[in-house]
Amino acid sequence: MSLSPRTTPTLTQYLIEERRRFPDASGDFNALILDVAMACKAIAKSVAYGALADMYGNHAADAGGSINVQGETQKKLDVVSNELFIRMNEWGGHLAGMASEEMDLPYDIPPQHPRGKYLLVFDPLDGSSNIDVNVSVGSIFSVLRAPDATAEGGPLTEADFFQPGTCQIAAGYALYGPTTMLVLSVGNGVAGFTLDPVMGEFMLTHPELRVPEDTQEFAINASNSRFWEAPVKRYVDECLAGKTGPRGKDFNMRWIASMVAEAHRILMRGGVFMYPRDTKDPSKPGRLRLLYEANPVGFIMEQAGGRASTGQVPMLSVQPTSLHQRIGLVFGSKNEVERIERYHAEPTQQDSFAPLFAERSLFRD
Repeated sequence: MSLSPRTTPTLTQYLIEERRRFPDASGDFNALILDVAMACKAIAKSVAYGALADMYGNHAADAGGSINVQGETQKKLDVVSNELFIRMNEWGGHLAGMASEEMDLPYDIPPQHPRGKYLLVFDPLDGSSNIDVNVSVGSIFSVLRAPDATAEGGPLTEADFFQPGTCQIAAGYALYGPTTMLVLSVGNGVAGFTLDPVMGEFMLTHPELRVPEDTQEFAINASNSRFWEAPVKRYVDECLAGKTGPRGKDFNMRWIASMVAEAHRILMRGGVFMYPRDTKDPSKPGRLRLLYEANPVGFIMEQAGGRASTGQVPMLSVQPTSLHQRIGLVFGSKNEVERIERYHAEPTQQDSFAPLFAERSLFRD
């Protein structure tokens, strides 16, 4: 039976209820989250129009194309989504600054707008390489407290954002798929909201989301198998061995190449996602960005009873040292992530299963 909009709480109502747990809290935080939600609604509309609004393809940048700070070709929707995040959030007086995957440096709040006490970091359109083939994409964001000096008018610096994931006060993502969803944690579990296209409101449809502790699904880019470290090879080989191997059960492999979509599947039904550190490019300690990808997803997973890790240490404990720092990431069902961590902690046993499953592995070098 479908839920009636009259009995289903809106995002605004949910935030008000959460705020009541902190009687001394101001309304600035709620207003910030609603501004972020407004940006996500606008991006959802742009994504939905697609080719009808000439939103597919690479960003022209005077017909010469454009490359972001990551060295990646920007899509039209990357640029549009980044602009929407900035314009929807710069004016409200809640932020001292922003940082984005698409910008080299932090974005200072223009002097004509009041300055607030929070920092917003975001990937405006994760998975945008899939946009031309109509695969689900999303936006990821994280909220931090600004240092007092910055909030009170001091200069915004990159170092203001160098806060470990444990310092996040909220994180979330929007998924632009068959329905548009906003998944949010304000430090009290995880809730999912579905955009009602008629009312234009995010409605609470998935309260108290939890990641199952056990799973039979894993997600990894198998084309990089020749670059994997031994613990990762061991884990994947054991999964592929199925019921006849040491795990005693069959696993399925998934790979969407859109981290928001991967995270959402895992949040809804369990699984483990791996984009680990490898030897493909020794100058990069990982593929994903710590501040605006790994940390917000890690925060959501931990709040939902899952786990997020580098493979060696908890993700949320990592101290950032640069704005666009890359890192290896493993997240999802708690027992599987902990198993991968154990394999990394057992150097004498890393290769113990490799010979056994070398012939059966689909990903042997």
